[in-house]
Amino acid sequence: MTANVLVSTGNLPYEDWLEYRKAGIGGSDASVVCGVSRYKSPVELWMEKTGQLPSQEAGEAAYWGNLLESLVREEFTKRTGISVTKPSALYQSEEHPFMLANVDGLCEDPVHGPCIFEAKTASAYKAGEWEDSIPDEYMIQIQHYMAVTGYQGAYIAVLIGGNTFRWRFVERDEELIAMLISLEEDFWRHVQDGTPPALDGSNASARFLAERFPNSVPQSEIALPGKAQKLLSQYDEACRQLEDSTARKQEAENLLKEMLGDHEIGTAGNRVVTWKSVTQERLDTKTLKAEHPTLFKKYANQTSYRRFSIKTARPLGG
Repeated sequence: MTANVLVSTGNLPYEDWLEYRKAGIGGSDASVVCGVSRYKSPVELWMEKTGQLPSQEAGEAAYWGNLLESLVREEFTKRTGISVTKPSALYQSEEHPFMLANVDGLCEDPVHGPCIFEAKTASAYKAGEWEDSIPDEYMIQIQHYMAVTGYQGAYIAVLIGGNTFRWRFVERDEELIAMLISLEEDFWRHVQDGTPPALDGSNASARFLAERFPNSVPQSEIALPGKAQKLLSQYDEACRQLEDSTARKQEAENLLKEMLGDHEIGTAGNRVVTWKSVTQERLDTKTLKAEHPTLFKKYANQTSYRRFSIKTARPLGG
């Protein structure tokens, strides 16, 4: 192994482990740095690493994933005959000290030698993501681990929906690893320099901005920098493309509905089209407010958010 043990994690308190994670980029951080994470933006990760945001607490899915990790390891050994050991260490790359690895397991493959083992759990709704491949964020994670350890292969096993077990072997991808090292090195420079990375178009970045700037200062105004014009043009072009694609989608939907007529289900090859009648009961808040204002006020739930819009300003004196 071409990695050092940064710290033994056997009896390490969870809070201390989170602090050690700030010393570099871990496997689960790698997909964030690459911009493919569905849950976190690079700017959020940068704020965590620079101590401006507390590290996110593990959610319910992560809790059960950790709890079932040993079961996945045992089932993998049962099905393959390959023993897996659970190391109690946070590894640090010798060549790139900002790269860290907290692996689920290590194993010895008779053909490929020492390998990484990664255990995952997934809901039944995500079974399709594991059908013929590995989700991008996990492929990046295990290639990151191979970059840290120097290993040539990795096994990844997943328990899907609590009743489907799959495992795959992944070879070391030098091209992908070179890209990872470059991106992570650039990100770590941002951490060391204290300059945030650029925001992207992910939902994670949008959520970060909403949480970072939840309220506007009434009537406050600012002259935007010159590059705002380019972004406005980009926004306008995207809106035009969205309108066109939305219209084409609606046209296809309308024509399919015409074909269905009174029928609820239609088939076309291996595709199934449905147009079902749905009955919903909704509270008439307008009438409730008019006839029972006190009751309405008692149970009304007020929410606050910022509305984004772009319009053309009227010229003075116009």
